[in-house]
Amino acid sequence: SIEIAHKNMIKGRIFINKGVVESSQINRSPFSYLQNPESERTRYSSNTDKEMVLLKMVADNAWFLPFDIYFFHSWFAVHPVSMNRTNCLTSSDNVGYAAYLFEQEKNEGYRTGKGPYVAAFASSNLGDVSPNIKGPHCADTGDSCDNINNYCPVGGAQMCMASGPGEDMFQSTQIIGRNIYLKAKELYTTASEEISGPISSAHQWVDMSNVTVQLNATHTGKTCKPALGYSFAAGTIDGPGMFNFTQGMIEGNKFWDAVRDALLINPSNETTECHKPKPILLPTGELSVPYPWQPEVVDVQILTVGSLAILAVPGEFTTMSGRRLREAIKNEFATYGKPGMNVIVAGLCNVYTHYITTFEEYQIQRYEGASTIYGPHTLSAYIQLFQDLARAIAKDAVHNIPKHPGPPLFNITNLSFLPLVVDAKPLGHKYGDVLQDVKPKYQAGEVVTAQFVGANPRNSIANMTTFNFLTIEKYDNSSQSWQVLSDDASWDTRFIWKKGTFGTSTATMEWHIPNSTSPGTYRLQYFGHSKELLSSIRPFSGSSSQFEVLN
Repeated sequence: SIEIAHKNMIKGRIFINKGVVESSQINRSPFSYLQNPESERTRYSSNTDKEMVLLKMVADNAWFLPFDIYFFHSWFAVHPVSMNRTNCLTSSDNVGYAAYLFEQEKNEGYRTGKGPYVAAFASSNLGDVSPNIKGPHCADTGDSCDNINNYCPVGGAQMCMASGPGEDMFQSTQIIGRNIYLKAKELYTTASEEISGPISSAHQWVDMSNVTVQLNATHTGKTCKPALGYSFAAGTIDGPGMFNFTQGMIEGNKFWDAVRDALLINPSNETTECHKPKPILLPTGELSVPYPWQPEVVDVQILTVGSLAILAVPGEFTTMSGRRLREAIKNEFATYGKPGMNVIVAGLCNVYTHYITTFEEYQIQRYEGASTIYGPHTLSAYIQLFQDLARAIAKDAVHNIPKHPGPPLFNITNLSFLPLVVDAKPLGHKYGDVLQDVKPKYQAGEVVTAQFVGANPRNSIANMTTFNFLTIEKYDNSSQSWQVLSDDASWDTRFIWKKGTFGTSTATMEWHIPNSTSPGTYRLQYFGHSKELLSSIRPFSGSSSQFEVLN
């Protein structure tokens, strides 16, 4: 994709706009946030960052193109976890739905994902931000479990879950996604502040397990080898963990320590001391079989265009962590002759290093603190490193940035954790046969369902860049042929594969008929690949009976 983009570069202009997205997020670790100094918290009106930043790209030859805006990229702080852990479908989430809506509008006449216009909705400092705005409640009683441990009287932490704003996860995804889409649409329509000036970038490999941090004029701190704390296993209100783990654990458990020591390794004294007050559940930085469990060498990077600076951060910064980083880099640029920079925290870039909390948030060890893998001074280390990059760019001294070795390269092509796939079909059937057919007539708003003799979807992996498991087709009377209306990329369709016994399986197709669907004759098509014992992978297809969609 990078090569394709590079080969298709065109000259254009960039505009920036910012706006507030309401009713779309809550802080899922408010007790951690409250550990930050009151003087700092009072500077902000909310315990989440509600601002969306959008870059609108306009081609110089827009008059020649069938669309005036070639691309836009936005950043907003929210976890894409409206679809909860009960979802077994490969699916986009709230920001994916926002992109779906925007691209469908701009790519009129194209099937989902096939048009030329691209709308990108990216993450910012989302570490402690949830879209499940009804907040945490006990699944059995409905009572609030918004306490420091997110613990319910019956069932413990496993029963404490957040949801909303919809009645189910599909509706919640659509509501949050639509909120994000509508704000993005408003921002790109009104964007007028142009970004211009030189392009620059700075990149550095860093051993994050061994960074000395200058905390103040007299004291230093140090980062640690990677490790995950007990509360990592507790999960969050967006997806609770298992067993008796809870958020806010600042002491270990003899039983789980013994299990860890027997199966893995006892963390070293140095790592244990470095991570305090985190009780270490998994000393990932000291585990290397078959490969290192978590990275030590990571990259930090800044890209600038004129007054715009994009910080490519390798993890999930919490709300206050992102604010501190953004402010520190803006001040660093100003100190060296570049005041008024628009600084964007672009989350989860390059390598993934879990979460980054503030030092204060780290102390009470909720999920995000337990998942801050380089210890309590992780944020300070990142701020220091990004300040170095910003200073180098501002002083036109990127060539003087110290060069450090990159991460080791591992050959993992011979590793596979996938089970052996062997398909089978029921006696008297072939793959793609209809087991449950459609009804003859439907109204808009109803759901069309058909079930077929299926095969494992993994067999189609070699063709996934161009392959569709299902299509919705409409009969065109003028050409006397079937025309593809939509496919499995559409929000209106669902492909549900279910494993049976002795290699058999079923594939169920659903089409949730949009209210805008025109009357006519339609059918569902199923496509797959089968792999029977001692045979090669073979393609097949199946078709439902035709049906009518009425006014």
